[in-house]
Amino acid sequence: MKKKVLAVLVAAAMCVSLAACGGNGEEKKEEKKETKAATEEQKEDKAGDKGRLMMATTTSTEDTGLLDYLKPIFKEDTGWDLEWNAVGTGEALKMGENGDVDVVLVHAKASEEEFIANGFGVERFPVMYNDFVVIGPKEPIAKTDDINAVFTQIINDQLPFVSRGDDSGTDKKEKKIWENLSLDPASDPNYIESGQGMGATITMADEQKAYCLTDRGTWLKQSKDATLESELEIVCEGDANLLNQYGVIAVSPEKYPELNNEGANDFIEWICSDKIQKLIGEYGIDEYGQALFTPNAGTDS
Repeated sequence: MKKKVLAVLVAAAMCVSLAACGGNGEEKKEEKKETKAATEEQKEDKAGDKGRLMMATTTSTEDTGLLDYLKPIFKEDTGWDLEWNAVGTGEALKMGENGDVDVVLVHAKASEEEFIANGFGVERFPVMYNDFVVIGPKEPIAKTDDINAVFTQIINDQLPFVSRGDDSGTDKKEKKIWENLSLDPASDPNYIESGQGMGATITMADEQKAYCLTDRGTWLKQSKDATLESELEIVCEGDANLLNQYGVIAVSPEKYPELNNEGANDFIEWICSDKIQKLIGEYGIDEYGQALFTPNAGTDS
């Protein structure tokens, strides 16, 4: 009888021991899960622990969706949280001159070089390019690669034209074409200025059934994503004078030592890297059938 009782006690003790071991195993699994979750949380905290990088840029980098695409990748790679104001190039450079931003990404090379010459920027780095095109009704302008012929016909025939009129890179390019042709667009009663970004200007041109100069990237996105009332199309493309080059510049830390020059330099190195240049060159192909920008960091453009 004593042996039976002893055997029962031993069996009970073994069951308790096994249950305890099983409990420890479950506890260890839970501990591992909690440790893994804490590690992931630490990674997220680390990604944002460098703070904010403020950039002024042209509307086309925002309207095309490129910056929204690159922002999370930049944060993951560098720890900086990129924020931006998308305005015309003239206003973007003005923000740099006032020390309101850390870095500028714009597309008007002459103005960018002047910005640096005046001591507001450190150095200009080419990033990417696309081209300008003229969009509008397919008649009466026949499709051509001669921008001078198109602008001359617009004035001679007093065709409707919507200009950015905002001192943006696109506006500067348009005004330069008129100037080179010695033409005054104000002589055309159907010439109006939107004073807005590229996307809004395209919408206005669509409403007015008018012509306008736009960068190709914004046009591709706008024509696919937006509901346009009329049948605008590209009527001029391929002219050598329509190249649209983008450059990035860190605002001078000598003028504004309180700015985030470290973040600005990190951004320049990052966006000019092989990895990001490849991503820029692929952006838009799946959705629009062609890239919205062509990367060209490391060139003298």
